[in-house]
Amino acid sequence: MRQQVKYGYARESRRDKKANTQLAALRGAAISPDNIFVDQPSEREKFKQLMERIQPGDVVVVKSLCQLGYNYHEMLNEWKTITDTHGANVQVLDVELLNTNSERWKASGSFAPEFFTQVVSFVAQRERDYIKQRQAEGIANAKEQGKHLGRPRIPKPENFNEVCDIWRGGVISAEEAMIRLGLKRSTFERFVKERKEELKKEVNNK
Repeated sequence: MRQQVKYGYARESRRDKKANTQLAALRGAAISPDNIFVDQPSEREKFKQLMERIQPGDVVVVKSLCQLGYNYHEMLNEWKTITDTHGANVQVLDVELLNTNSERWKASGSFAPEFFTQVVSFVAQRERDYIKQRQAEGIANAKEQGKHLGRPRIPKPENFNEVCDIWRGGVISAEEAMIRLGLKRSTFERFVKERKEELKKEVNNK
């Protein structure tokens, strides 16, 4: 009978682009360095190689669920690929209960897959909340530093004031002014508003 083999899988983080913590945890789980596969952020090449090597009864060890995917569907799909397609086991070091190779899991019967689905859903939601929080913090920091967010703003044409004053005098239509300036209506209206504020300030300063 073939002896069970333990493999480790790690994926570098998009934030720190390092897997040192994961590798230390995998080595602590007595996994041979030759059996540890590490992917770069947004890549799954090593994971594919791992799937080609594992056989029924083997164990794939990860430090946390997020190594299996960036969202709920990825985590669930990769879990099923390992357990259902290849007939192997999954062990999540950060969550002791998530170990299909344990006697506790095997004794739980149909409850275990249901429990896993709930845990993955919870982790995926926490991940989405964390990403939103980081985005909100980044936007707030950028605003404090006076940085413009979103698409780069279209610079105001050098002849805008001249064309705007001609339009305001009724010589040309707004459509003609936009054509001359090469601007869309929303951008044109924004510059017109800024022009009004400039003229108002000039009058107040006199």
